[in-house]
Amino acid sequence: MKVIKELHSLNPEIFECLIPLTVERRVLAKRRWRGKAEDGTDFGFDLDVPLRHGICFHTDNQKKYVIEQKPEQVFRVPYPDQKEAAHRAWQVGNLHFPAQFTETYLLVEGDLAVRHMLDRNQIPFEEAIEVFEPVMAASSHRHDNATILKYFNRW
Repeated sequence: MKVIKELHSLNPEIFECLIPLTVERRVLAKRRWRGKAEDGTDFGFDLDVPLRHGICFHTDNQKKYVIEQKPEQVFRVPYPDQKEAAHRAWQVGNLHFPAQFTETYLLVEGDLAVRHMLDRNQIPFEEAIEVFEPVMAASSHRHDNATILKYFNRW
């Protein structure tokens, strides 16, 4: 098994053979995981940041190994203008679901809670199967007792 600990910038024009390593989005969000490329080569990943769809992570004798994220069930939610885009993004974010933004629509994870929210608010959407690459938050917040537990764990 080859272990990948860092990525190097690679020039895609010099490679003849592209070999995908197909993986689900939730696995890609991890920094440590294992996977098998289409040619049977095993890889282990121990990275500082998660990989993304389309990234070349290894080269070997004119072979280029690339991440191919599996498509998944999503809702495509169109919006007519920026104000409506912001409002719909806020509604999805309020449910703590990730979203991907394009010029004319937003992609949201195809979850039942999202479907109910869209139906309840009479927001038009269509179901699709696509590679879903949601925005990665730079920071996060919590709704648990982490601060107080940290305080109690001092004793």
